[in-house]
Amino acid sequence: MTSTPWFAAMITPAEDCDGAPLLRKEFQLDEGHGAVAKATLRATAFGVYEALINGVPVGEDVLSPGWSSYEWRLRYRSYDVTPLIRPTSVIGVSLGNGWYRGRLAWHGLSNLYGDQLGFFGQLDVVFEDGHVQSIASDASWQSGPSATTFNDLYDGQTIDARRNQPGWAEPGFAPGTDWTGVNKVAFDVDRLAEPVGPPVVRTAVVRPVKVFTSPAGKTLVDFGQNLVGWVRFTVQGEAGETITVRHAEVLEDGELGVRPLRTAKAADTFILSGDEDSFEPTKTFHGFRYAEISGWPGTLTEDSLEAVVVHSELERIGTFECSNELVNQLHRNIVWGLRGNFLDLPTDCPQRDERLGWTGDIGVFAPTAAFLYDVKGFLQDWLLDLAAEQKAADGLVPITVPDALKYNPQPAGFPAPESSALWSEASVWVPWAMWEAYGDDTVLTTQYESMAAHTGRVEGLLSPTGLWDTGFQFGDWLDPDAAPDQPWAAKADTGVVATTCLFRTATITAKTARLLGHHEDAEHFEQLAARVQTSFLEHYVVADGTIHSDCTTVYALAIAFGILPSAEHIDFAGNRLAELVRKNNYRVSTGFAGTPFITGALTDTGHSEEAYRLLLEQECPSWLYPVTMGATTVWERWDSMLPDGTINPGEMTSFNHYALGAVADWLHKGVGGLSPLAPGYSKVRIAPVPGEGIDWATTSLKTAHGTIRVEWKNDDGGFRLEATVPGGVEADVVLPGGASRTVGAGTHSFTGPAALAVPTGV
Repeated sequence: MTSTPWFAAMITPAEDCDGAPLLRKEFQLDEGHGAVAKATLRATAFGVYEALINGVPVGEDVLSPGWSSYEWRLRYRSYDVTPLIRPTSVIGVSLGNGWYRGRLAWHGLSNLYGDQLGFFGQLDVVFEDGHVQSIASDASWQSGPSATTFNDLYDGQTIDARRNQPGWAEPGFAPGTDWTGVNKVAFDVDRLAEPVGPPVVRTAVVRPVKVFTSPAGKTLVDFGQNLVGWVRFTVQGEAGETITVRHAEVLEDGELGVRPLRTAKAADTFILSGDEDSFEPTKTFHGFRYAEISGWPGTLTEDSLEAVVVHSELERIGTFECSNELVNQLHRNIVWGLRGNFLDLPTDCPQRDERLGWTGDIGVFAPTAAFLYDVKGFLQDWLLDLAAEQKAADGLVPITVPDALKYNPQPAGFPAPESSALWSEASVWVPWAMWEAYGDDTVLTTQYESMAAHTGRVEGLLSPTGLWDTGFQFGDWLDPDAAPDQPWAAKADTGVVATTCLFRTATITAKTARLLGHHEDAEHFEQLAARVQTSFLEHYVVADGTIHSDCTTVYALAIAFGILPSAEHIDFAGNRLAELVRKNNYRVSTGFAGTPFITGALTDTGHSEEAYRLLLEQECPSWLYPVTMGATTVWERWDSMLPDGTINPGEMTSFNHYALGAVADWLHKGVGGLSPLAPGYSKVRIAPVPGEGIDWATTSLKTAHGTIRVEWKNDDGGFRLEATVPGGVEADVVLPGGASRTVGAGTHSFTGPAALAVPTGV
């Protein structure tokens, strides 16, 4: 980092080049100050940028500066470029449309944030004697065309290798007549923000597992894994020949299944120069497992190309594995779903004309994400955008962050935007999940105003009954019993769902206020939670304990969120929930709201057998049905692909949505047996719940204190548990029979009689 003040201006090419323009600045180092001690480049853009010094990329990041709420926060990145500096040097920048000027959402709209690309950057060179030379983006820079003639995140990238300009970012390059100057663009530097989260980088390379010909004669490549990124290759052919790469997640009737992409073309086009050309379309990204290749010169083989996996740079910290390979594949699918959708922000899906930061998805998935990867900085950065959008909307938390939808036409028949249960609740649930996972109250301190503003706004939306039963709600979105074209038509009453969610939100906000010393606020939100609970019981719970709409989701939420006041209420709800699960033949009957919580609610109320059978069911709808159909990520719909191999007829069908993968939170805590008793896992509960169909499981988590590991096995030899606890951590160990013991650092072994689905109150 550097403390040098900004001298830079936002600059744009004087002439709007097609595709992705290039910018360059050649300069001489100041003399007489000794050697270069440190050189730092700070850079950002309207659009996305790739920066080079003397032809060498300044960092490993791609698609920088990513997508933030540009109206208030334009993030910049800093690079240590000391080894790249020469007496005569060149800063080169390639710009792309990215989220700033490219298409966003499903109405085909572009230029939501502006119609001019721009670059804002400054290289600060510090010499041995302390002298600082700053080379900033200004009117002296040059601009010219690149080999990229088209780029869009949804539609793909076109690269014409005949237009390559070798050496354009190196000293001595002689710009042609197609190069010109730059213009300054109005820009408020107060919008500049240091990123809290990590950059987007290339994280893996996946080789094809099969190249084959479709029934229609198309050349198809199967990479064996639904992933997010792009295809790259080196090839030689006749000048002007064109290779097209189309992408899709699945096949239908043996051909590329592109209907779920809706209007996203997801196609890259490469025009050959006649020499050996290396192509990598870094100004777009696709969600795909299959690629259709046309125009390839010669024979295409598995060695001809590779898929580059791209997402935010995150450290894997949590693991889970068990004796059931289908469950292991489900868990791998959840991990890959996170990887594909944690690309600079938590999106709903990475492939169609959407890819938006839907708040509901991450609201329920945050605990799972925080266990699998260190996502603290990633989600804290996104929460800053949420707070910015919310503040500009008078306390309303939008359903997507950044809120591109405010620039899109309101769907016919929909009311004006207002707070939405579960979705807007991300403003409270995500910070709390981060606090529980990492034990750092910075996120609560930073987001408290946002949390309190959301809770206070919803308080003002309550009807005279004290219920949140007015306005549009997504409710238990994508209930499997809803028609494909009516994802909102769930069995669970939206008022029951919303009111239960508000109880949880008010409770968390009160706890946060108390933790941070806002005691008057805490009392207010505690009273709000109490009033909501009273109204819920009065209007939604009948004398025998039945909850209005009497379906699995309402009981799961009531149990999980603690809105039921007595053991009798909880027992009835647990028994009724288990009964409904059995009556449905252990097939999933919940949507986005109920699914993350149903297995935990069953286990909490002593119905672990039903939880296991629900988890292990293979008929549709179930978690394992997609696995049996060859899925390598979690689907948006339980039946995104029908048993006959055809794609769900609904307009909204994704094969990479992580929301329903929130069941992994129960895999970690219930099956694996590891859950926090104190924020940041300074105190933990180790209480695995064995069940029929899984004979052993192992779970580990890297925490700030060290790695916690739980391994158990249940067979004819009895139940055996081994727990590794790092220093500074206390663990309450509960065996399936109910025996408990508190232990400290070390590796501890426990044995007992074999047990299956014995309730332990996990």
